[in-house]
Amino acid sequence: MIVTEPIVYEAANSKFEGTISWDTSQTGPRPGVMIAPTFKGQSGFETQKAELLAELGYVGFAIDIYGQGKRATTPEAASALMAVLNDDRSLLLKHMQLATTTIRQLPQVDEKKIAAIGFCFGGKCVLDLARSGIDIRAVVSFHGIYDPPPLATATKITAAVLVLHGWEDPLAPREQTVALADELTQYGADWQIHMFGHTAHAFTNPQAQDRASGMFFNSLSAERGWKMMQDFLQAQFA
Repeated sequence: MIVTEPIVYEAANSKFEGTISWDTSQTGPRPGVMIAPTFKGQSGFETQKAELLAELGYVGFAIDIYGQGKRATTPEAASALMAVLNDDRSLLLKHMQLATTTIRQLPQVDEKKIAAIGFCFGGKCVLDLARSGIDIRAVVSFHGIYDPPPLATATKITAAVLVLHGWEDPLAPREQTVALADELTQYGADWQIHMFGHTAHAFTNPQAQDRASGMFFNSLSAERGWKMMQDFLQAQFA
């Protein structure tokens, strides 16, 4: 049976609240996968992904990137929350590192088998985590944002990196995609970038229907991307 529960975690007097999902019929520790949210913050979308990951035999952890109670219901509010972390990428990284420490400590999780996936802004979050050189197995970015932080990158990116990218994504232009590939190569990452044609930003989100802004759901690309993620994680956790 899949169980989903809220989890509150904290550091430096700041509290965060996410959700964890796991299959209670499994015994023993298993790989843990963090889900970094879109710019609106942790929501039902990410919790659903955590539950799908639990069905695959993992512990899914839909993390909180902003702080307990900080969620957005409008694009304007989401942009304001996101701007704080975009302006302070070291703080963003600290929040990601705290989530990583938290998932490692869960009794259901094999602390040596950790990965992170992220959607939209969450894609930027997991890429920044990989850039830090943290010792986790893998990161997966779904229609993420690729600009590097003004921070020192680790000598080597040790996490394997899978980037799932819509070719028509206006928030990740072609020059930034190529620059990301060059960056990952420079720092020795085991990386893959898969580009989906006729696909823009937010292609995994059924609620995204704004073609004029280049943000719309593509069921075929979403299905293909999820399958690629499954195969990638299975290989990295082997």
